[in-house]
Amino acid sequence: MAKDEHETGLGGKITPRPARSGTVPATRGYNIDPVLISILLATTVAGVVSITAAAVFSFTLLSKVVERMVSLSVGIMLSTSLLHALPEAFESQASARSLFGTLLGGLLAFFLLEKMAILRHSHHHEGDGHHHHHGHDKREAGKAGWMILVGDGMHNFTDGILIAAAFLANPELGLVTGLAIIAHEIPQEIGDFIVLLNAGFSRTRAYVYNLLCSLLAIAGGLLGYYTLDRASSLIPYVLVFASSGFIYIAVSDLMPQMQRRATLRETIPQVLLIALGVVIVLFLTHGH
Repeated sequence: MAKDEHETGLGGKITPRPARSGTVPATRGYNIDPVLISILLATTVAGVVSITAAAVFSFTLLSKVVERMVSLSVGIMLSTSLLHALPEAFESQASARSLFGTLLGGLLAFFLLEKMAILRHSHHHEGDGHHHHHGHDKREAGKAGWMILVGDGMHNFTDGILIAAAFLANPELGLVTGLAIIAHEIPQEIGDFIVLLNAGFSRTRAYVYNLLCSLLAIAGGLLGYYTLDRASSLIPYVLVFASSGFIYIAVSDLMPQMQRRATLRETIPQVLLIALGVVIVLFLTHGH
């Protein structure tokens, strides 16, 4: 990829428009660049629509089977990271060694985040004779809930940068990119809601925290608008760090919960739901 091209998140390349000397916010009359307005609207709408749609689906159709649907969340998070975000990052001009270093650093960072959560709650376990199956499992799930919010915030930040890059190249391409991001965010947000509900979050709390995380897309859009070149060079690293969070949560927290259901009758639905999560992501990101 040439130095003046940027990934769109759709699998294509963007050649930025010439310098925005004539479109930078005017110094008189408080005129604002229409492109900036479009970026702000797109990042806001993409976040609100995807989170609201995921919440409606999760709270109505999935509310009675949240524990089982953890398997669907595992499929969504692993496939989003390993089949979409990481390949996109490694197709960039960034050094593979640096990206793997970021992946390692991200995994260790989420390990330390989880360790701090364990230490914070350790006083609840002391002297209890280790008889804490249900409550202990809830606390374990609660750690995954907070970590999923961190990873989701990073992912939203990256989406904001991608939307900005697309709008700066072409307004129509910006709209298509926004729609594509909504499409792949909905199944991911469903997975997030499943994890949060399983972690003991109320529906309102899960919705509000996810909505607050979506505001990072606006921050990413602003960063992309004002510092596109530097922001574009950071996109692969942000994608890898966000992916490290999803991988760590799925493998370290969610899969061990699934392993406690050891019968064949419980294992078959788990495998099928993981596969369904993978299919959903592949379908919605096909050609992106």
